[in-house]
Amino acid sequence: MGYGAGGFLLVVGLVLAFAIDRDQVDGVDLHTIGLIASGVGILLIVLTAITLNSRRAARTTTTTTHSDGSQSVRDTRTDV
Repeated sequence: MGYGAGGFLLVVGLVLAFAIDRDQVDGVDLHTIGLIASGVGILLIVLTAITLNSRRAARTTTTTTHSDGSQSVRDTRTDV
């Protein structure tokens, strides 16, 4: 889902919680629904940031030249 969905839920939740004058529509408490949507939006943004940062890894490329002139390349990936 990503940052976009989290931001959307956050904005819609805050609008429902604080910008709408009516507290209830047919028995549904808009303020509570807005706070729940805002919380889910914040959680989604945080989880997206954690998962995207965990995918980053340090990558090292080592080139070794042998005595006969040939070369070998070794890639090493270290998860951060």
